[in-house]
Amino acid sequence: MDSSSVSRTSAAEVVIRPTKGWVAPDLGDLWRYRDLLLLLTWRDVSVRYKQTALGAAWAILQPVLTMVVLSIFFGHLAKVPSDGLPYPVFAFCALLPWQLFAHALTESSNSLVSSQSLITKVYFPRLIIPLAATLAGLVDFAVALVVLIGMMWFFGILPGVGILAVPLLVLVTITVAFAVGLWLSALNVQYRDVRYALPFLAQIWLFATPISYPSSLVPERWRGVYALNPMVGVVEGFRWALLGIDRPPTTLFAMSIIVALALLCSGLFYFRAMERTFADAV
Repeated sequence: MDSSSVSRTSAAEVVIRPTKGWVAPDLGDLWRYRDLLLLLTWRDVSVRYKQTALGAAWAILQPVLTMVVLSIFFGHLAKVPSDGLPYPVFAFCALLPWQLFAHALTESSNSLVSSQSLITKVYFPRLIIPLAATLAGLVDFAVALVVLIGMMWFFGILPGVGILAVPLLVLVTITVAFAVGLWLSALNVQYRDVRYALPFLAQIWLFATPISYPSSLVPERWRGVYALNPMVGVVEGFRWALLGIDRPPTTLFAMSIIVALALLCSGLFYFRAMERTFADAV
């Protein structure tokens, strides 16, 4: 027997079988396929502004124009309080994590359906697809953060020691978006109604988050229910970390972390249970 036939017969065979029931996801696969994760993330970043006239400038225009609208209608006309801060920087600081969350939620929820040609051809951990779509939003976030720093300089606002919490706040934002995206992306494969309901869900979630108003306006008896929205603690945390608000939203942020972890764990198990049907249903 020659050497080539020996190598063929001695090669290990890998048999991939679908899981049954609710099985814990193999997160080690994400590390083994990290190169693919980076590749898909960069693909999502490059495709986002491909063949657009303004390109990456949309990462600045979207939050800036939204801030202008909120400043006119809520800050100037409705006289909504802004915790003693200039309303434009008050609103823009909240839009920073919200734009990251909303973009990641939308893209991750539609990621499996838009990657159907890839899913049906080759095996890889399907978790990579919504995760890559979520991480791609960090580029827009970084660009918008530079704009916020410029606004803070213009209004003479200096952050305190709370700025050290920004990476943790970004991580919680990504976790919430990825967790909800796991649920919606898996549901979207089975029920295409999700793509139509998603804009409505994002709009309701926007008004349920203290972006155009401070959370202090919410009546005390409703604050416990209000805190179940994980983006409440994140938004108020960003305002404390970057704008120097005196009291850190400890309770709200703790609730955000708890809800984010609960959504992530349940989303991972649900995604894993539905993963075996993706190639057939997508």
